[in-house]
Amino acid sequence: MPKFNEENERVKRDYIEYLTHAEGYDEASLDKVRSALRELEEAVGYKPFKAFHREWAARFKKYLDTRKNARTGKPISLSTRDSLLRQARGFIRWLSSQPGYRSRVSLSDVAYFNNSMKDARAAHTQRPARYPSIEQCNHAFRHMPENNEIQRRDKAKFALIMLTGARAGAIASLRLKHVDLISGSIFQDGREVKTKGAKSFVSWFFPVDPMYREAFTAWIEFLRTELLYGPDDAVFPKQAVVVTGGKFGCGGLTRAPYSNAQTVSKVVKGAFRAVGLEEFNPHSIRKTLAFLGDRLCTTMEARKAWSQNLGHDSLATTVSAYMPLSPERQAELLRDLCQSGLARF
Repeated sequence: MPKFNEENERVKRDYIEYLTHAEGYDEASLDKVRSALRELEEAVGYKPFKAFHREWAARFKKYLDTRKNARTGKPISLSTRDSLLRQARGFIRWLSSQPGYRSRVSLSDVAYFNNSMKDARAAHTQRPARYPSIEQCNHAFRHMPENNEIQRRDKAKFALIMLTGARAGAIASLRLKHVDLISGSIFQDGREVKTKGAKSFVSWFFPVDPMYREAFTAWIEFLRTELLYGPDDAVFPKQAVVVTGGKFGCGGLTRAPYSNAQTVSKVVKGAFRAVGLEEFNPHSIRKTLAFLGDRLCTTMEARKAWSQNLGHDSLATTVSAYMPLSPERQAELLRDLCQSGLARF
């Protein structure tokens, strides 16, 4: 059976346009929708959407039960399954309001794409956060080599993450004009820097070990004074590809940034791996910094400032998403409170 339906493609295109212009979805979110709709078509044998029947939901769920993770070969996770069902549910809901489909798809059909309560609860269960300690970050950073400009660039990437907690996408797309060494800050301009939701905000350098600021400052000065980079050039430029003797090789630095965050992730994971630690990703360091702020901040106003520096409008976001308590830590804190409370009576 052909894995393409021309009529379906037109409908999917209309749905993507709706999500783009009416719902404001970004490209990453749209890719997830496209993937889910391909999975749905695969499950029902690429039948036209006009042949929709609520039985499609059962077929889709059965299909997801057999789906394997392409990388690990294991069944897809409950969170992935829940996400695919949610994306398909949104599409069917939209389809029920479209001309030519209202008589075939009803709003009641949408509910058939709900996950079971058990699986939905398991999919959204918050797992213990894994993140490096400040000491582990310091250890990994100190052992990063800096024998050439590529290694110095990569070490500066790690340094800036520790200084600001910026996301990997923002780190990769930052330009020199966004860096202010005098005030100790970077401007994450959502118009040019790949921030979450294209949000713009200033990140001041966190009070971490001075070696991070020293490494980052030295790198910026090298770009400006030795390579003569200008305001629109990348803070972390990609490496040039050269052809020598008919073979591809690596050249010097260009002035352009990387197009995605993969290189930043590779650098950070590699730094931890090189010293025998778990391969923590760049995002996990945001949790490290969140807990550091919890230790250092003594007033609610200071906690709010720390949270805003991570790009959060609400302190609750920092606390709930980046500082989850394990049951063991919860018990420890309550025991300490009980002991201090009893001491006053």
